[in-house]
Amino acid sequence: MKNYIDDINKAFESRVRLGIMSILMVNDFMDFPSLKEQLQITDGNLASHLAALEKLEYISVSKQFIGKKPNTSYAATDIGRKAFSEHLNALERLISISGQ
Repeated sequence: MKNYIDDINKAFESRVRLGIMSILMVNDFMDFPSLKEQLQITDGNLASHLAALEKLEYISVSKQFIGKKPNTSYAATDIGRKAFSEHLNALERLISISGQ
């Protein structure tokens, strides 16, 4: 019998990373302050989770200036979208077999 829990992506076990990817899946991009506000977490906590997702190439980072103020925004990459979709599918399979 297949162990469906093995299909769950460890990168998304954190509720913060799950939240980041959920937001980025439905938005083309999101800037740091907006992510922080929606997730209600500290700068450091958000920055560390964003760095982990960037290292996996699940998100891309865009830095620019708006006027004289720096602005950093994030977007889910194609790799990240695929990985997150596969993760959600694995959760759905796990839920469906658990309910039998």
